[in-house]
Amino acid sequence: RVDEGASMGVVFTSLFALGLVMIVQAADHVDLDPSCVLYGAIELTPLDTVSLGPLDVPRVVLTLGVVMLVNATFIMVSYKELKISSFDPALATASGVHAGLMHYLLMILVAVTAVASFESVGNVLVVAMFVVPPAAAYMLTDRLPRMIVVSAVLAALSAILGHVGALAVPAWFGFQSTSTAGMMAVAAGVMLGLAILFSPRHGVLVKLIRQRKLAWRILADDVVALLYRFDEREEHSQATPASLADALLIDRFTLGLTIRWLRLSGSVLWRTEASGGWCELTARGRERARELVRSHRLWEQYLISQAGVESERIHDKAERYEHFTDVAMRDLLDAETNAPRIDPHGSPIPREHESR
Repeated sequence: RVDEGASMGVVFTSLFALGLVMIVQAADHVDLDPSCVLYGAIELTPLDTVSLGPLDVPRVVLTLGVVMLVNATFIMVSYKELKISSFDPALATASGVHAGLMHYLLMILVAVTAVASFESVGNVLVVAMFVVPPAAAYMLTDRLPRMIVVSAVLAALSAILGHVGALAVPAWFGFQSTSTAGMMAVAAGVMLGLAILFSPRHGVLVKLIRQRKLAWRILADDVVALLYRFDEREEHSQATPASLADALLIDRFTLGLTIRWLRLSGSVLWRTEASGGWCELTARGRERARELVRSHRLWEQYLISQAGVESERIHDKAERYEHFTDVAMRDLLDAETNAPRIDPHGSPIPREHESR
């Protein structure tokens, strides 16, 4: 089976290409402007007016105004039915909502809106406004009511900025003006690009920053936990930058940045003697390190005694889990493993009361 969305995309693009070929073939024999069909002629809409009492109103405004009212009324009246039938047709049918009917009514309104908009704004802007503002809104919020409002606001901003840009931007490059509909599509695309990059939850840059912060936090945890293990073995002389970098498999520059950050946060101190320098945990750093080591060793004990994981694999798994284990989870692990004193490798498990 072919995915429904993929099949719709193939059919749409194929028929769209066929339509373009037909337009080009017919343009030489019929009074038809392909650029008008593709890009519309929003600039000329004030010239085609109809009398509405004492006012002369552009015909397109009247047509699209009626379509907008019909769409808004349908959404407000059938919002609950549209939502449930769109996201879960089976549940909608079980609840007494005719999901198929709602689907086809929605498709009819989409088609009517497209046909009504086609003449004035052209195919490019119709497709752009159907897809781009909702896609940008989807990046900015996960709530459907808010998404609808944000989508409408972004579409309106795209129209305003596109019209202004069609007059202002070409002058920067020595041209008088450009297509308003095309520039509106460009404005919508720019907004989508900004949403993709800077969305608070789903933005590419925001995710990258969040991932880097997490990586730095994990690396800082690894440093203080390693210093704690050196203290356990009374190997203070091993807490040098070279030995830390070798043990953590990182370069000296990255380790230096991490140690500077830990010093600023009050977690480590730097001791210097004639023979060289080494790192030492502060009370705050020791508390965090003890929590990490306790979490690590409890996880090792749990994985081998309760989960049946091979002893060769428990260290790597515990290494990952320790960074996301809070006091409640540690208490649960302690209870599940009968409050062990040592881990599977024979190392003592720090007590929780010491870290509180």
